[in-house]
Amino acid sequence: MSKPTGKKNNKSSKGLGKGLGKGLGKGLDALIPEDNVQQDVVVKEVVKEVIVKEPAETMVRLALIEPNREQPRKAFDEDALIELSESIKQYGVLQPLLVQKKDKYYEIIAGERRWRAAKLAGVKEVPVVIKEYTTQEAMEIALIENIQREDLNPIEEARAYQRLIADYKLKQDEVAERVAKSRAAITNSLRLLKLDERVQDMVMEGKLSNGHARTIIGIEDADTQYEIAMKIFDEQLSVRETERLMKELNKPAKEPKKLPENDFIYRDLEEKFNQIMGTKVVIKNKNNDKGKIEIEYYSKEELERIYDLLKRTRQ
Repeated sequence: MSKPTGKKNNKSSKGLGKGLGKGLGKGLDALIPEDNVQQDVVVKEVVKEVIVKEPAETMVRLALIEPNREQPRKAFDEDALIELSESIKQYGVLQPLLVQKKDKYYEIIAGERRWRAAKLAGVKEVPVVIKEYTTQEAMEIALIENIQREDLNPIEEARAYQRLIADYKLKQDEVAERVAKSRAAITNSLRLLKLDERVQDMVMEGKLSNGHARTIIGIEDADTQYEIAMKIFDEQLSVRETERLMKELNKPAKEPKKLPENDFIYRDLEEKFNQIMGTKVVIKNKNNDKGKIEIEYYSKEELERIYDLLKRTRQ
């Protein structure tokens, strides 16, 4: 019995190469044997797209893709979107969107910014990877993607953490583990939600930085907090200047100094001294009828005049 030779295997390889060559340009069906179609792919008549069972990249019409309403990121930089859309016009969408199949459309799990930019660029189809997720998993993935890309503003990030805790009964350390951050970072982020809503809006709009927000978070009165936030924005205060401002606000109010009962006598004498000296004289008296007299002068000549006046009085 003869053994198979290498030449026979080479001919098979060449035949396969010719088969692939003939199939190119004739669509996906030309490359997949008919008896294997049912095993490898599932055809969805509703959206008329081919969905591979195992996660794999495929092209989907942009009109069939919708953003996730629960996406933690709400604000998108218009200038950055325009810049990305110009890149997409030239090079296309280089990284596929992560989506999951809904009833009659695909829902974005990660990649809404690319989707928006592709719409601006007038692209008809984009590459996607289709997978199935629970609502919680979709939320976590969207949150992690935005955090890694630093696309979320501090308030959006804090609200996303809060939702994971409130809706899915996660503890702060569990949230920290899922997003690869420290528990302290999660705690500090959540503290921003104690800010007045008007101040939160200022942070989301970029009028206040994260550092500014953390500095004024200790102000309990909502109106006072908002007034300070507006002062920071209007006067363009730095974080360090804001910290100094907060120290001044937190200083205990000084009790007004109680004046001696006979203080009016000293004020009358103070006025007489002003007339005699021809300059401002301040009498600082104490309760024991002791104190000091301060005489102001504004030039060397005036000091010499005061000296001569006192010298003549002594004579």
